[in-house]
Amino acid sequence: MDVRTYVCALLLCSGAVFGKPTLRKDRVHHEPELARPANEDNQSHQFDHEAFLGKEEATTFDQLTPEESKDRLGKIADRIDGDGDGFITIAELKAWIKRVQKRYVYENVAKVWTDYDLNKDNKISWEEYKQATYGYYLANPGEFEDTTDQFSFRKMLPRDERRFRTADLDGDTAADREEFTSFLHPEEFDHMKDIVVLETLEDIDKNGDGHVDEDEYIADMFAHEEGGPEPDWVRTERDQFSDFRDLNKDGRMDVEEIRHWILPQDYDHAQAEARHLVYESDQDKDQMLTREEILQNWNMFVGSQATNYGEDLTKNHDEL
Repeated sequence: MDVRTYVCALLLCSGAVFGKPTLRKDRVHHEPELARPANEDNQSHQFDHEAFLGKEEATTFDQLTPEESKDRLGKIADRIDGDGDGFITIAELKAWIKRVQKRYVYENVAKVWTDYDLNKDNKISWEEYKQATYGYYLANPGEFEDTTDQFSFRKMLPRDERRFRTADLDGDTAADREEFTSFLHPEEFDHMKDIVVLETLEDIDKNGDGHVDEDEYIADMFAHEEGGPEPDWVRTERDQFSDFRDLNKDGRMDVEEIRHWILPQDYDHAQAEARHLVYESDQDKDQMLTREEILQNWNMFVGSQATNYGEDLTKNHDEL
């Protein structure tokens, strides 16, 4: 499908500390965190919960009673109302949603920071990252001679170095927290957008001609079975390619067309979600929300045990 998430899974580790590495899939791809699924069931509100709270916090709320959930939501509403005038505007709600999504990124970096800051100087040098990520491969190349992993490791190492050096704004070959965050989550940083586009092109462009044709575009999301028919959604994606992806109608996507695809400039997901929440909850239609309007429509913003939207509790937080 055209809806997919970017995965920055840090699964390559040094043999000395973490054991034998496994290949990671770390392409940043294609829809932002706030890309609403086309087939979303509007009655579930799960997308709204995750956009408003973040995925982990939404799961926590799903375990609360309705009373506890409403109580926490009231406190959040007070925080969103930045100027304390009793009204939450679309701009204030949008700022909150962006903050929630950004928080996930920084929490992810905090979880892995100590695995890479080997000398504990509060920076991660390229050599530290290379050792922690590729150390086992570099020390034991013979183990990979007869496997397809060898090609993948050889490809990923220079690719990671290129991304690392782009993130290293001061050019000291060592990443501080912000630089390392942009390295792991380039989709969140303007100066990394060219890398996002380039890596997407390299991954999908199987014939190496510097473009993505329709078959390559489809192959990235659907594996053909021998002689099997294409599902309806694949035919829809082919139409999407010709109608909306291939802007100059030459039968393939170039770099700028890929940029337009994965980093659209004309759609702000946080803005769209903020407008959606206001539209659904704004009883007096003044384009703003009061605390009371939010609480009256509380199950759109948050979940609870009573709403049965959640998954099993994986992590508990005391408060946002």
